[in-house]
Amino acid sequence: MVNRIGIRREDLYAWERRTPLIPEHVRELIAEHKLECVVQSSDRRVYNNDEYRRLGISVVEDLDACPVVIGLKEIPVEVLRPDKVYVFFSHTIKGQPFNMPMLHRILQLGSTIVDYEKVVDDRGRRLIFFGNYAGLAGMIDTLWALGKRLAWEGVKTPFQEIRQASSYASLDEAKAEIRAVGDEIRISGLPPEIAPLVVGIAGYGNVSRGAQEILDLLPIREVAPRELLAGVGDGSAPIVKVVFKEVDTVQPLMAGRPFDLDEYYKHPERYGPCFEQYLPHMHIMTNCIYWEPKYPRLITRQAIRELYREGQPKLRVIGDITCDVKGSVEVTVKATEPDEPLYVFQPESGTTSAGVEGRGPVVMAVEILPSELPREASAYFSTVLKRFVPTIAGADYSSDFESLNLPPELKRAIIVYRGALTPSYQYLEQHLNSA
Repeated sequence: MVNRIGIRREDLYAWERRTPLIPEHVRELIAEHKLECVVQSSDRRVYNNDEYRRLGISVVEDLDACPVVIGLKEIPVEVLRPDKVYVFFSHTIKGQPFNMPMLHRILQLGSTIVDYEKVVDDRGRRLIFFGNYAGLAGMIDTLWALGKRLAWEGVKTPFQEIRQASSYASLDEAKAEIRAVGDEIRISGLPPEIAPLVVGIAGYGNVSRGAQEILDLLPIREVAPRELLAGVGDGSAPIVKVVFKEVDTVQPLMAGRPFDLDEYYKHPERYGPCFEQYLPHMHIMTNCIYWEPKYPRLITRQAIRELYREGQPKLRVIGDITCDVKGSVEVTVKATEPDEPLYVFQPESGTTSAGVEGRGPVVMAVEILPSELPREASAYFSTVLKRFVPTIAGADYSSDFESLNLPPELKRAIIVYRGALTPSYQYLEQHLNSA
């Protein structure tokens, strides 16, 4: 049994202030499960060193004495150590080229990766995640981007009063300001150039629910996608919300064949895209879907080029909360950080320019959105994670993989075990070889 864990400071991104386990939960793990827990010193973590110390938790400079190291984001290659169990979001399961050096080094060092993203139940549902915090921060930032873009165009709106999520002291403060903006819109309406404002949201899971929680603070009317195509200018609400499911974004390639969700996920090659028909009708498109290359894209570069060919369309902002670079939204050509979160995609050249000025759509593609609400997001994640920690810490990692005494949901998440790719992740070998 290991029973000694170290909590990593996040040092890959300058803006990352979250922690996987908050002080109160670390104290519980020590008291209730007799774990030894230490926390790596950090001068920017939202829960500071003294908050851990006040609860009797040791704060140390390095975690070399800890067999299990728990973090959040990717770990810099130079800080990796031999024979460790690393628990974090590795972002390797799609063969992401930028993380192959990290994966290669962990293999060399004989260490182990437990990836939060692959801790799933028997139906493939994720069990450790940041809930709706990406959606909450993402919609705040998207509305903020809209206000800035319209101001550049000379269109004054109450959205100019909304700030970036990272600038608020708390989520409650952000919500209060957005409610006030909603009251102003309810009383005075929106300029005719953008009324009614149409906000599309692709997806209906946790991320989408977070985005909708923010949008619903404004005076909205929800319509079905088919109604959007028929026109939504009846004036009953200044803002229109449209939520898109799979049946709205793809269609069977065989004419006359009905949409079947189970078939789509098992055989995506039998389906083609149909989402782009809605683009001319939206001012904001918010992307909240999970995507892999086997699925059709929501938005292609060609579609954006055609949309802007005739002049200025309705579409002003793409809030790509999912942020798969060149993925479901092909014009998300790069991820951004909170200090420079927005860029304009130039439809003809395919280039980008920072900020909101330009002819193409503004793209909000912050890769670490929950970090813009660091305290609340950390507390939520820690609540989810803490029940798994005693099991991870108590496993016998000296055994072979088949005999490893972890429950299935955790064993499924082991990408590398003692320096070797596990059976379910052997496909990553080809990505390592081509990196």
